Amino acid sequence: MAENNDSGQAYWKANLNLITICLIIWFVSSFGLGLLLRPALSGISVGGTDLGFWFAQQGSIYVFLGLIFFYAVRMNAIDRAHGVSDD
Repeated sequence: MAENNDSGQAYWKANLNLITICLIIWFVSSFGLGLLLRPALSGISVGGTDLGFWFAQQGSIYVFLGLIFFYAVRMNAIDRAHGVSDD
């Protein structure tokens, strides 16, 4: 029973680490690049507008979509590694 508990704790620790990494990336791309660093990014042009504005309007959404796919792939790997895969 103790081995099962240790395995479950390792699984949830890996899951929470992945969630934490994804949330940090999402925060940095949306709040950091879109708001805090917008003046520093104003000299870089993307699609006719500055990079900070682009991140605030479009870039953070693309990062979020990329994180969804990244999370799904990594969770499948974590599930397989801990023996809780649907396969």
